[in-house]
Amino acid sequence: MRQSDWLRALLVIVIWGVNFLPMKWGLEQLSPLLLSAMRFCVASLPFLLFVRKPANLTWGVLAAYGLVQGVGQFGMLFGGLALGMPAGMASVVLQAQAFISLLLGALFLHEQPRPWQWIGLVIASVGLGVIGAARGDGAGSMTLIGFVLTLGSAAMWSLANLITRHAARQGPYEPLPFLVWSSIFPIAPLLVLSALVESPAFGSIPAQLQAAGWQAVGSVAYLALLSTLLGYGLWTKLLQRYTVGTVAPLSLLVPVIGIVSAMWAFDERPVLLHWLGAAGVLLGMAVNQWGGRWAKRA
Repeated sequence: MRQSDWLRALLVIVIWGVNFLPMKWGLEQLSPLLLSAMRFCVASLPFLLFVRKPANLTWGVLAAYGLVQGVGQFGMLFGGLALGMPAGMASVVLQAQAFISLLLGALFLHEQPRPWQWIGLVIASVGLGVIGAARGDGAGSMTLIGFVLTLGSAAMWSLANLITRHAARQGPYEPLPFLVWSSIFPIAPLLVLSALVESPAFGSIPAQLQAAGWQAVGSVAYLALLSTLLGYGLWTKLLQRYTVGTVAPLSLLVPVIGIVSAMWAFDERPVLLHWLGAAGVLLGMAVNQWGGRWAKRA
């Protein structure tokens, strides 16, 4: 990757690493699906009058990406965080998307992984298994349902990566219009699901919005403007230029910031198995990303 693209990737890593803090804060005042719906409302509706729809992308591609990312990825991630997934460990488990993306890219886009990428996949999978086997204590405790939903969110992110790469093969397009127009599709399904599933426990949607304060407003603004439009805009640009197997593993650096920021903000203290599992995931990323250079030197 070019140096300028490394800098873009580093900015995305910082934005997404801190991303789990406003998620947790927002979930203190809004239910998971409603928070996700508000995220995409702010990321799309204010910009529709100023940003034109990508001319060379079909409505089907926009809808598929919006639904997979909005309803699948973030609906499951916010649900996992609300049901006992620590923010720091969520930032680790979510990076399973890198290796699921590797598999999907090989299966559907015929992007052939190298031997060291398969080795990295095995190492990271063992690390995820260790994390899933641990429960933790206090603020760092983790529920099984939270872990499963976060892992499902990672799978949805992988599918979104695949759609992005497929769209790039149809011709060049700008990431911002792609994100703005694809973000309109998850809003209605998320609101309907929130009304049907969450209202009995969290209250009606109007009641939640009326009771929400600046904490929820700041959370939605960060998630919509920085995480979605800026972060995914830069991420989409990278996926247009490089293979899924090259770009996706870069996000494995997100947990470094995610774990540290969660320890500072929420006093989360991962147990030994959490640390060992996180080390396994990061080692898998290192082998995936730089295994070719090591093999040449050897």
